[in-house]
Amino acid sequence: MNAKKIQKIFNFILVIIMIFFLIGPVVNATQPSDIKEVVVDTKDLEQTGNNIVRILQTFGVILSVIILIIIGIKYMLGSAEEKAEYKKTLMPYVIGAALIFAASAFAQIAYDFFHGWKV
Repeated sequence: MNAKKIQKIFNFILVIIMIFFLIGPVVNATQPSDIKEVVVDTKDLEQTGNNIVRILQTFGVILSVIILIIIGIKYMLGSAEEKAEYKKTLMPYVIGAALIFAASAFAQIAYDFFHGWKV
């Protein structure tokens, strides 16, 4: 074997040993008698998440409408070659705008699906 292969194997073994030394104390410290039940009130977290999603969705809708207006104006004022170029850029825009508009529906479906699960 050449020196580079030996060095790589040695480094790999050192990384594995370091991982075991880092994980060992954590595994030994958490005995079943040490674990306490923690009750977390998630209403504040839920409200904050709803506010963030609402703000991001509003920003996304406003931005997508502004971009659509700009593309529409450029399309109306452009030459034949520019119109062909704007048609190419329109498809990714439509897909992105549809995802933005449907994001709240996807989030609501995921929330309803996972809401009753217990950890």
